Amino acid sequence: MSHAHILGFPRIGARRELKSALESHWKGPLDETGLRTVGRELRGRHWALQRAAGLDCVTVGDFAFYDHLHNATALFSAAPARFGLEGQVSLAGYFAMARGTPEQPALAMKKWFDTNYHYLVPEVDAGTRFRLNRDWLLPELQGALAAGHRAKVVLPGPLTWLWLASAPAGFDKLSLLPALQSVYAELAAELRQPGVDWLQLDEPILSLDLPAEWLAAFPQAYAAITAAAPPVLLATYFGSVAEHAALLQSLPIAGLHLDLVRAPLQLGAFLPDWPQDKALSLGVIDGRNLWRTDLAKVLALLHPAKALLGERLWIAPSCSLLHVPTDIALEEKLDPTLKSWMAFAVQKLDELSLLKRALEQGEPAVWRELQAAAQAIESRRSAPSTRREAVRARVAALTQADTERGAPFAQRIAAQQAVLQLPKLPTTTIGSFPQTAEIRAARAGYKAGRLGEDEYVAAMQAEIRLAVEKQEQLGLDVLVHGEAERNDMVEYFGEQLEGYTFTQNGWVQSYGSRCVKPPVIHGDVSRPKAMTVAWSTYAQSLTDKPMKGMLSGPLTMLFWSFVRDDLPKREVALQLALALRDEVVDLETAGIKLIQIDEPTIREGLPLKQADWPAYLDWAVQAFRITAAGVRNQTQIHTHMCYSEFNDILPAIAALDADVITIETSRARMKLLDGFAEFNYPNDIGPGLYDIHSPRVPAQEEMQELLQRALKVVPAERLWVNPDCGLKTRGWPETEAALKIMVATARVARAALN
Repeated sequence: MSHAHILGFPRIGARRELKSALESHWKGPLDETGLRTVGRELRGRHWALQRAAGLDCVTVGDFAFYDHLHNATALFSAAPARFGLEGQVSLAGYFAMARGTPEQPALAMKKWFDTNYHYLVPEVDAGTRFRLNRDWLLPELQGALAAGHRAKVVLPGPLTWLWLASAPAGFDKLSLLPALQSVYAELAAELRQPGVDWLQLDEPILSLDLPAEWLAAFPQAYAAITAAAPPVLLATYFGSVAEHAALLQSLPIAGLHLDLVRAPLQLGAFLPDWPQDKALSLGVIDGRNLWRTDLAKVLALLHPAKALLGERLWIAPSCSLLHVPTDIALEEKLDPTLKSWMAFAVQKLDELSLLKRALEQGEPAVWRELQAAAQAIESRRSAPSTRREAVRARVAALTQADTERGAPFAQRIAAQQAVLQLPKLPTTTIGSFPQTAEIRAARAGYKAGRLGEDEYVAAMQAEIRLAVEKQEQLGLDVLVHGEAERNDMVEYFGEQLEGYTFTQNGWVQSYGSRCVKPPVIHGDVSRPKAMTVAWSTYAQSLTDKPMKGMLSGPLTMLFWSFVRDDLPKREVALQLALALRDEVVDLETAGIKLIQIDEPTIREGLPLKQADWPAYLDWAVQAFRITAAGVRNQTQIHTHMCYSEFNDILPAIAALDADVITIETSRARMKLLDGFAEFNYPNDIGPGLYDIHSPRVPAQEEMQELLQRALKVVPAERLWVNPDCGLKTRGWPETEAALKIMVATARVARAALN
């Protein structure tokens, strides 16, 4: 029999039950017991779905109240000393590290490899000690066993946890591995009990270009962990690990998982000589996208593997299903044809079950289901709506001239300053302001037809007036309209572009309680009409100060959507670039003098292997420059990037040639700026002075310290002052308090410079 399993399931709930519970708990109404009850109900529901689909075990340990890597930090009592938790981490301590305290900023967040999921970065140093915290994971496992499930426990692998941790400069993180592997071994021994079939350790860092010393650490670490453990499945994903085939075959593990969606050719490095005593799990269902699986194609791959491996063949999604929505059955308004092309997490369980039955019983036994799947694949392949010849002709006609501004930066910035007349250290925000209950109610009423067009416009204009008035009172130098009309920085634009479709409940977790509902790119993309011009020009009419127009860039529109998989990403990015270029030109024509094109995903889209970087960066930079290059020298182009390591791609970021770039730097205490200084980044830059993802309002002394650090590496004439990111998730009281301090900080520094 073939073994069917998943690496993880979405934790937020089909209707974002976890989000609601978390925010209620943080605000006070829901106590810890109530929050834990919600978590227990969600886990039970998800285990029941896995069992009903005929999976051979349920996955335990994939649930988290904030982040799965942070769970491991709590499980091994690895809280940084600065939080004063001293030993075992309670749920309150867990949230203190995740969200910050009045005294301490939160742990840094970074993108989970090349996804839009954010993990909390562990902090380690020479004083880090590990101790098993039995309040984490083990109670969840007992809940699964008590419900009668066979369990597979999943954890981040020790080397992945350690690799992703931050450490002081010069500190060798591998020096902590002996202590870390010991606490993993202690936990593994406790997992060796009836009902626990497997321990899955995720080591996605094997898809990176790892240093030799890190690769050399795997045998010793896994020998220590597996000695007293249940059978261990080492899971890799997001890329090929073919170059490590010999190492992985030699490890004392009972099985290995490969991502064959992202790297199908790697199977050839493993299948012929795979050890007789090890299982091989093949990730054949896309855990990163929502399109239905071509089951006929997958079965053609699995049958030869089944012949060689027999019962040692496992089948699974490529990675955790964390990255896809929960259940398409909730989509009542989605076009039936488009809906037939898609599979959310629950439907991917069904696909997995169908593959298992086809392998065990033969394809004739499931012929009707396979035919229905094949018809859906063919329907999508032949649909006229997926192809627009005018769009493809416009992309084909692009030339180098379409990527060029009229003059180099030095000339442009002089022309812009002559128009804008900004002071030194100009202050601004990243774009959005708090999305209040009133804003959401107005938007929901408009979509539901309860609010007419004129009433809706009036409501949004009132919110824009409020945002402009508050910014003028605070004394900001460059204003924004606040984005009250935008439900999401990608969905808002996708709703106005051809080639997109939308879900009602296609939510996925970004971090903590923050969920996003990515739009779906199913066809060629174009812009039928202006999307933001009316809102921006209205906002500009309310003030004499310069108003930024706000757009999401082509890469962000690409990577924060569920993108079509029947066309190269480069082609989709160029289609998006041309659509957004039209919007940029229209904003300039309407009198908007600053236009921000947000690209927080440029690093996210970077391939995991450096050998693949040049090709990606070439078209990524091309797409941004096409978007921005249609305006005059006097129009100032901004871009914003956050929560990624940019230092290794600084030449590409410079090649974007944005006049001003704003970046997230506060959680890392301006550390990211060091790379920009060493590279001698040539254009203007605004490093964030405070973290908007935490409710804490920093003291002025804290912001002053960060600004002084920035001034040491960036000339004052090229330095902007701004928060880390947009403010839509914050409330007005904390927003005004923080911005007031930020403006005061800039004025103090400006006076000192003068």
